[in-house]
Amino acid sequence: MQDPFNQSRSIEHRLPNLGYGIGLRPCHTQDLLRYQAGEKIGDHFAPDWLEVITENVMDDHGVNRRVLHQIAESYPLVFHGVSLSVGSSEALNIGYLNKLKQLCAEFSPVWISDHLCWTSFGGINSHDLLPMPLHQHSLSHLIARVNQIQDFLGRRLILENPSSYLHYLDSDMLEWEFLNSLCDATGAGILLDINNIYVSAFNLGFNANDYIQGITPDHVVQIHLAGPQHCGTHIIDTHDSPVPEVVWQLYTQLIRRTGPISCLLEWDANIPEFHILLSELAKARDVFPISKSNTKIEAAVTIARHDKFSMRIAV
Repeated sequence: MQDPFNQSRSIEHRLPNLGYGIGLRPCHTQDLLRYQAGEKIGDHFAPDWLEVITENVMDDHGVNRRVLHQIAESYPLVFHGVSLSVGSSEALNIGYLNKLKQLCAEFSPVWISDHLCWTSFGGINSHDLLPMPLHQHSLSHLIARVNQIQDFLGRRLILENPSSYLHYLDSDMLEWEFLNSLCDATGAGILLDINNIYVSAFNLGFNANDYIQGITPDHVVQIHLAGPQHCGTHIIDTHDSPVPEVVWQLYTQLIRRTGPISCLLEWDANIPEFHILLSELAKARDVFPISKSNTKIEAAVTIARHDKFSMRIAV
């Protein structure tokens, strides 16, 4: 199913390992402006990079956008969207894609990502990341859509596995097989959310270890870690608590297969103070401590930002 046109985006190329990052949240803006990426702060380190929710800045041309430019002087940025609706059966939102392309031209993120999901239909936005049916028909649909998006943006697209609370009766593929096939065919990458694997495995009754072992390591560009809420009969992806031990175990298992990969701690509700966030991020650093030259990282980030499809050998 490999498209010869996509050989230039093949898995032989890897985006740079940015180290350990956090999601940019307004309550931490002043702390971030006080330090440089990776700077030692007491017993911990400032984040090496930041993930920015695309929609938070896409239509904001005021103070927040100016502050983001200040932050971008000290930290590599990655844009993470929630509205691309790559799996929808409706036509792609060209207005949204134009804004995203302009945003990329303005801030030069190292890469851009969104979710393997659909969010809207018939002009109605669900405001949720709805999972895809996993079969050949939807795979073919997604291959065409992802190629169209990548060609429009002139960039490689990184897709995140969603958290799931239901599955479709006509699905006949495993999610990791589906993602592997999609990336093989398009050259897209994977943002592997370890917490989402844990949540979906519990809710749908599959083995999370099988997911970790089944994903193609070279496709994985970035990792998400977060804390969910366990409700007894199901688990909800809330991003409002520390990372649970089971997610740390899955993360460790993955890193043993892949080596170090850009890792991000998500915390979107009940957000702690900056030093507590850094303490939690330090746990990820401790799983795979890496010594990196800032000059080497900066060079790799610069190359990735300006390469047509944002792919170079990892550092």
